[in-house]
Amino acid sequence: MFDVAVVGGGPVGMLLAAELALQQVSVVVLERRAVPLTESKAGTLHARTAQSLDRRGLLTEVGHPTWGSVRFHFSGMFGLDLGAVAGDGPSIMGSPSAWAEHVFAERAEALGATILRGQEVTGLVQHDGHVRLSNGVEARYVVGADGARSAVRKAAGIPFVGMGARVAALMGEVRLPPGLPGGYHRTPRGWLLVWPGGRITTYDYRGPHADKSAPVTLEELREAAEHIAGFPIPMSEPRNLTRYGDASLQAQTYRSGRVLLAGDAAHMHFPWGGQGLNTGLEDAFNLGWKLAAQVQGRAPDGLLDTYHAERHPVAARVLWNVRAQNALADPDPRMDPLRELFAELMRFEEVNAYLSGMISGVDTVYDVGVPGAGWMAPDLAIATDAGTVTLVELLRRGQPLFLDLNGRYDLVKVVGARAEVVSGKADSPYEALLIRPDGYVAWTSAAGPSAAGEETLAGALDRWFL
Repeated sequence: MFDVAVVGGGPVGMLLAAELALQQVSVVVLERRAVPLTESKAGTLHARTAQSLDRRGLLTEVGHPTWGSVRFHFSGMFGLDLGAVAGDGPSIMGSPSAWAEHVFAERAEALGATILRGQEVTGLVQHDGHVRLSNGVEARYVVGADGARSAVRKAAGIPFVGMGARVAALMGEVRLPPGLPGGYHRTPRGWLLVWPGGRITTYDYRGPHADKSAPVTLEELREAAEHIAGFPIPMSEPRNLTRYGDASLQAQTYRSGRVLLAGDAAHMHFPWGGQGLNTGLEDAFNLGWKLAAQVQGRAPDGLLDTYHAERHPVAARVLWNVRAQNALADPDPRMDPLRELFAELMRFEEVNAYLSGMISGVDTVYDVGVPGAGWMAPDLAIATDAGTVTLVELLRRGQPLFLDLNGRYDLVKVVGARAEVVSGKADSPYEALLIRPDGYVAWTSAAGPSAAGEETLAGALDRWFL
């Protein structure tokens, strides 16, 4: 029996397996496909995801990071500068999802995870101490990372609620005529997105797909593109044609007993801003260390339930901003003045920071029960007796950290063996920080002086670590 079975071997499932294996949990990935995908459905990794990957030593392996000023869009209006809020990491990364999946799978296997392909899971039964899957695999816990149509979510009886689709989207790779302008094109009939290499996407506002599972034909893609553009668009040599819609759905709960959900199995939305994959990968970073502690008997009461408590509101906020973008994207010319006004507002620094922080995920702050904590710890260069080490390097082992930056031996005694203690000097306004394995701050020395600080630190340790 495995400690954890992850159903779904996409980027989210493979990253979660790697995070669990890093904690020396026995984990198996069950993937329906016999061979890995070679085409990618996503390719944008935002600043918060890049920070998390850097803290595991995966940044340059997974993609091509860009630092500094980066022009980005909100509802197809390219008025944002992601670099203004990126913090200590890249502003954005290019990473085809198929490549990210490959990197995460290699890491998971290198750390001891088992990956089984050609394994379709259609159901499960929960028992007192384990879960039995339809293919006979048993595990103490199961995580459904098997996409928007998740069989795990359905078998666990978790409702998937929200708003149905109104827009029919098609995407594919084709040979296009020379001279067709690239980029985002909004017309009174919809949106035409033309990407380098012949990838084309259509957002058709005449209504949702009649059959979401029907194969896409070249003629269907051409008809949609020509309807939106208003002129003929010859295309040939179709590859990787897919359909999707703008449904906005979220699991009511991310946990039902021994079954948990992550990625598209937990939340689904239209791809405005490229936020879906990022939200799923951050699910994996949040869940991995908590689930590992649970199966290894190191979890305080209620630790695993904080996965839903922290990640459900994050995804709900993503669905909210995507619905707002979709409303602004309506091709009806009556929306033009609103889009023009919104574009003007995006020139204000405060608006840029608000929207960029939301899209890139860097505004994510968890309620950890300590005022002034819950944010991602920025990288620090810490001068210790053994030399200088960075916080990013320290987090690569995936262990809780206590940074003593001002000789706070009184606090070090409180920590004991529940976190790795690193003492030294750094350019930080805090004398001490307690940092979770996912890089988020669980406690700061600003929580209270002297005895009060010791008391709040003890409470934070009790909440997160045994």
